[in-house]
Amino acid sequence: MANIAPVIAVFVALTGFMLNFSVHKIEEGHVGVYYRGGALLKSTSEPGYHIMLPFLTSFRSVQTTLQTDEVKNVPCGTSGGVMIYFDRIEVVNYLHQDHVHETVKRYTADYDKTLIFNKVHHELNQFCSSHNLQEVYIELFDQIDENLKNSIQDDLTKMAPGLTIHAVRVTKPKIPETIRKNYELMENEKTMLLIAVQHQKVVEKEAETDRKRAVIEAEKLQQVASITFSQKIMEKESQKKISEIEDETHLAKEKAMADAEYYRSQREAESNNVKLTPQFLEMLKYQSIANTQKIYFGTDIPSMFVDSNSAGAAVQEVAQDQTRGRDRANPNKKA
Repeated sequence: MANIAPVIAVFVALTGFMLNFSVHKIEEGHVGVYYRGGALLKSTSEPGYHIMLPFLTSFRSVQTTLQTDEVKNVPCGTSGGVMIYFDRIEVVNYLHQDHVHETVKRYTADYDKTLIFNKVHHELNQFCSSHNLQEVYIELFDQIDENLKNSIQDDLTKMAPGLTIHAVRVTKPKIPETIRKNYELMENEKTMLLIAVQHQKVVEKEAETDRKRAVIEAEKLQQVASITFSQKIMEKESQKKISEIEDETHLAKEKAMADAEYYRSQREAESNNVKLTPQFLEMLKYQSIANTQKIYFGTDIPSMFVDSNSAGAAVQEVAQDQTRGRDRANPNKKA
């Protein structure tokens, strides 16, 4: 019994030792791949604890979530021969879980060195060699990250379909100090120019505002003058209509009065014609004789009295003269 105890102890120790090298853990967001004798096994493992043959089998944990690879201090020569350095380029990418085994088999577990790091160096040097310093540092700098992303993704679609580039961030490159100072002076000049341009725009805007204000004021005065002119025209037209109405009223009144006078004269003439009978004329003769204040007698006195027919004709002539005088005094009545 005493001899069995050491054996049990050795067995337990050996078992613990074997378990220590056989049990392993895969973190969440990773996939485990296994090697045996340097060859990649077909099996993969999900996150959690797993067991493998110790010493014969090894594993690598491959990340399948978004990860950021930093490529640092990338040299780049422009078309003009100036050497510049990009301090840091960040590539955000992720590998699809279903393509882990295929990608690792073709490019090893360190696939990002071949597919991302080396591609960044290559594509960035391609870009710099076809552009000068002004374009790389100033004019086209905002396009470098998008160009890198598109060019790398195009190659990855063919070489590693499960690897996707999500974004690329490029820092401002380092350039020689003398050139950098020249660019700083140039930027200061551009800033001054922009200030002058903005000041010119402000002055032009103020002038435009004054012009519009003057136009608005002129239009307002024109509208007021137009309204005033229209009011005066309306007043004149109203006065004209009132005058026309008054004239028509006066004309109607005068016409009525003339018609009345004509009718009165006509009726009076008709009355006179009716009254001028021989008897009436004879009566007027005797009334005239009666009204005479002096009467002369004698044989040599001129004939004072005429016969009745002569006297009646004289009186009738007098009446007709009176009627013609009235007609001349009111010529419109005949109309």
